[in-house]
Amino acid sequence: MRILRSSIAFLLLCLVTHNSGAQSADIRADIAGRWVINDELSDNTDDQVEEAIEAGGGKGGRSLFNRREDFYRGGPPEHELYDRISYDDVLEIQFFDPEFTFRYEDGFQRIFHTDGRRRRVSANSFYTEGGEDWSEGLFEDNSLVVEARPRDGGFTIEIYTLEAEGQRLRIEMTIQPDSFREPIELVRYFDRAG
Repeated sequence: MRILRSSIAFLLLCLVTHNSGAQSADIRADIAGRWVINDELSDNTDDQVEEAIEAGGGKGGRSLFNRREDFYRGGPPEHELYDRISYDDVLEIQFFDPEFTFRYEDGFQRIFHTDGRRRRVSANSFYTEGGEDWSEGLFEDNSLVVEARPRDGGFTIEIYTLEAEGQRLRIEMTIQPDSFREPIELVRYFDRAG
């Protein structure tokens, strides 16, 4: 009887260990690759933008008859980072510790680091060269947390986690353009491209 109990306990321990390892891929090792949007699981970006506009006291611009896809995409140039992270359907990620390169559609890319390096900007360079998008990241609880400061003076917080044994990328975003009173809350899912 004691051998049977020990065998059952060992099998349960192996099962729990196997399942926990199968569900959570290592974000550092497995986030690199080419990712394609999963529209079925992802929030509709236009719906979330409109919700934030209305929560801030504004009136959304879409009507029941005007449900064009990517309706809110394409604001001023300083909003390009917001558009890329919330609308682009393909994301390519490269990681060479501590540097990330995120490539979006149309050749747009952002490079950031996870080693805590600081940004150096003077007031003079801001006015002569214009603002730049800035991102930085850190690993926390098997997630990649990215904070960005787009050119308009707003911010984003993006939390990247892997699901489905590393085959699905979940991105939870809080997007706060400087011109919005309320943030856009958005979750997007991407599947690993073969």
